[in-house]
Amino acid sequence: MMGMEASASLLRLPKYLAYLKIRQRQGVTSISSTKIAEDLRQSPVQVRKDLALASSAGRPKTGYPMDTLIADLERFLGYHNTNDAFLIGAGHLGRALLSYQAFGEYGVSILAAFDTDKSLHGTEVDGKPVLPVTKLPDLARRMRVQIGILAVPETEAQSMCDLMTSCGIRAIWNFTVQHLEIPEGVIVRDENLAASFAILSKQLSVTIENETLKGGRES
Repeated sequence: MMGMEASASLLRLPKYLAYLKIRQRQGVTSISSTKIAEDLRQSPVQVRKDLALASSAGRPKTGYPMDTLIADLERFLGYHNTNDAFLIGAGHLGRALLSYQAFGEYGVSILAAFDTDKSLHGTEVDGKPVLPVTKLPDLARRMRVQIGILAVPETEAQSMCDLMTSCGIRAIWNFTVQHLEIPEGVIVRDENLAASFAILSKQLSVTIENETLKGGRES
């Protein structure tokens, strides 16, 4: 099992990669870990440790060749290996995920969506069909899809999770607030948008409060 420190590093690597691609488009051909840390407001030591997981191309004084570092990160993260996925729930959030073009850059290909709403059956979102949930088990087994994206109402989350795992899906990206009970061998990644916004809002209020207190002391 991956340790907590390595898992945290793995979560940071896509952020580095997105940043590096922007700098590459700006014409930058080499970059140091110190510069990455400065621009992303990270610890230089942490950036070097994170990058060491994927690349050994860094050199003293010259840093990393941009093309090599990007290629190393993409290879380490498996972005060249397209992972097929099914999406469960074609509501507002599900449809937004189906339309998100950047998934392709990160090796994710959503093949189709499934929903219980009959009015959505036979429609398409960005060229991807919306099918009845009853078709999921057969298609998942025949197409050997092992990744499921869950974007259904909370009340349906566990039953849809059970359906996915019963037909061979072994990794679930959970966009619901429901804690999922899963069998051994299945991986779940929770993406709680409401909680993320709450944290952002709290951080903003603390920043404003600190600025107000600082202003009061200086006046």
